[in-house]
Amino acid sequence: MTLRGPIVVRPEEGVMPPGPQTSGMERRQLLEHGDRWIGWVCTDPGVASGWHHHGDRDTYIFMTAGSITIEFGPGGRTSITPSAGELGYVPPNTVHREVTGSDGPGIAFVVRIGSGPQNVNVDGPDPDVA
Repeated sequence: MTLRGPIVVRPEEGVMPPGPQTSGMERRQLLEHGDRWIGWVCTDPGVASGWHHHGDRDTYIFMTAGSITIEFGPGGRTSITPSAGELGYVPPNTVHREVTGSDGPGIAFVVRIGSGPQNVNVDGPDPDVA
């Protein structure tokens, strides 16, 4: 896509991103331009994604409603929990999963910058190595 000026993309205009979907999670790709991917996600309360990483892409997650806990690190024992109005960041190649809080659906605006696959599913983090 070549951007030649300002545009507006509404969530209902977003397309389903490639790859398998997660039960209880609605994802929409709003824009893919060069090494940037921008999307919207709405996840039901209590939903846990599978373990995965985003290759060589930095991932920025701005929560507009609810909260998610991002588990990562050795054995998945480290976590951060961005809530509505807060920004979470996941570095490239970081094996992690998201668990939506019980405070309602988690709704987020997601930006990924970098190259390679959008999503790489894995068995889980190494129990002793990040």
